[in-house]
Amino acid sequence: MTANGWLQFVLFFAVLIALMRPLGIYMARVFQGERTFLDPVLHPIESLLYKLCGVNAEEEMGWRQYTGAMLLFSFVSLLLTYLIERLQHILPWNPQHLAGVSPALAWNTAASFTTNTNWQSYVPEVTMSYFTQMVTLAYHNFLSGAVGIAVAITLVRGIARRESKTIGNFWVDCIRGVLYILLPLCLILAPILIGQGVVQNMHAYTQAQTLEHGQQTIAQGPVASQEAIKMLGTNGGGFFNANSAHPFENPTPLTNFLEVLAIFLIPAALTVTLGKMTGSPGHGWAVFACMSVLFCAALVTIYWAESQPHPLLHGVSQSSSALQSGGNMEGKEVRFGIADTALFATATTDASCGAVNAMHDSFTPLGGMVVLANIMLGEIVFGGVGSGLYGMLIYVVLAVFIAGLMVGRTPEYLGKKIEAFDVKMAMLYVLIFPLLILVLTAISVLSPQMGLSSLNNAGPHGLTEILYAFTSGAGNNGSAFAGLNANTNWYNISLGFTMLAGRFLMMIPMLALAGNLAQKKSVPPSPGTFPVNSSLFTVLLTGVIVIVGALTFFPALSLGPILEHLLLHQGSLF
Repeated sequence: MTANGWLQFVLFFAVLIALMRPLGIYMARVFQGERTFLDPVLHPIESLLYKLCGVNAEEEMGWRQYTGAMLLFSFVSLLLTYLIERLQHILPWNPQHLAGVSPALAWNTAASFTTNTNWQSYVPEVTMSYFTQMVTLAYHNFLSGAVGIAVAITLVRGIARRESKTIGNFWVDCIRGVLYILLPLCLILAPILIGQGVVQNMHAYTQAQTLEHGQQTIAQGPVASQEAIKMLGTNGGGFFNANSAHPFENPTPLTNFLEVLAIFLIPAALTVTLGKMTGSPGHGWAVFACMSVLFCAALVTIYWAESQPHPLLHGVSQSSSALQSGGNMEGKEVRFGIADTALFATATTDASCGAVNAMHDSFTPLGGMVVLANIMLGEIVFGGVGSGLYGMLIYVVLAVFIAGLMVGRTPEYLGKKIEAFDVKMAMLYVLIFPLLILVLTAISVLSPQMGLSSLNNAGPHGLTEILYAFTSGAGNNGSAFAGLNANTNWYNISLGFTMLAGRFLMMIPMLALAGNLAQKKSVPPSPGTFPVNSSLFTVLLTGVIVIVGALTFFPALSLGPILEHLLLHQGSLF
């Protein structure tokens, strides 16, 4: 742990705070239909898109209609992606003449990119053609991100509106999310990445001769354009198998900094949007403070854990001790080091991004436990674009409910009474997530032929690899712990189901909650109203999140990374 590392963390957070407020206010104006500085350019394009798609921008939807439109759009997108993957061998822009993707893998990938997960059970540069990468996968990076933002905005509208039967128009929210937010930000970031050396071309792969007179195939393609939306949309799926550890995706310390910043930028700004649209800026900052506390706790723990020498090498000999004096560098890029690796790993698992610049499987057991626990909290610490905010607001409802129980009165949240239906929907949202993870992990570890046959590690480390896979899928994160070959029929099919359920089964009760809140009357605050814009609220919200996460997942963590940590200090490896 170095002063330089801490300085980088402080600089990162300072830049994030400086950028999030203007972006958050801008997004509030976009989704409230107010005029923005981009209107002269984008409004004619927006109007044309509505006309071509037959959308009446003035017609709003109830929560059931909004949910139906979202599910129908996602299903059609999934089907289209599946078909293009299967038929890519007869489609254009395939200079490497790659074959069509197998059925189980095509299903898994279609489900993955439709749900903003971008889990990849394949090596992208030898599996997906340029056409598939650009027309389907990059398309989903924009649209699945826009869906997440749109759904989050509906919940914010539900909180802000009074006695309303509608929560917005799905098609308008999606189009505005892509046109006014994601696309302009990508047009800023992508050229900077190209200037730093990220590849952007349509060439066939290069055949090079190595110094040993061997042959090496150097993959390339339209990388920078996908890298920008991969980060800004918290998608995470890499153009290359090594993801952001690959020098063609992440060549310099500046690109590393910008990519981490892009992961958090929109999720952080949405807390400002929350405060602006609900008329309570203090509440938005209280939610941001809770996210920041959890982020900093995870970052410090990972940085500390990875800065320690490996216990089986430390002190064995002077030479091995010297090799480990900088910490655990296994699986990490030397050009980034421990500090930038810890920052990237924390950000990508706090958000539902999944991009990586190091192999999480090579982290120390405690470092690996933290990145796993980050996802287990429900991807709410900033979280994915939109999904992080609405996931956090579910916990806000639970925190307000608990506060109401403590003072013995009906809980209130920004002028809305929180009643039985609201709590039921919130609890349904919270319970779906661990049910998916724990049940499918249990089936896998009890099935030698399906779940254990593709493991590279046994014991608690092997359990962690399986647990991480289903946690990443259900949390729509997409990062992998490695050590597990997930390109099997069992994992492709089960993880595909997990990703779809983790996205859409959790969206439905959330949208029902939004619709119910929008219909409620406004209740004036009283002396018994618990303020949701105070430091006390931040402490309560943080406590609820940690307690729910610990009670749910501590038994599984104790059998995985915690047990591995204890056995490692006794000399056991797996």
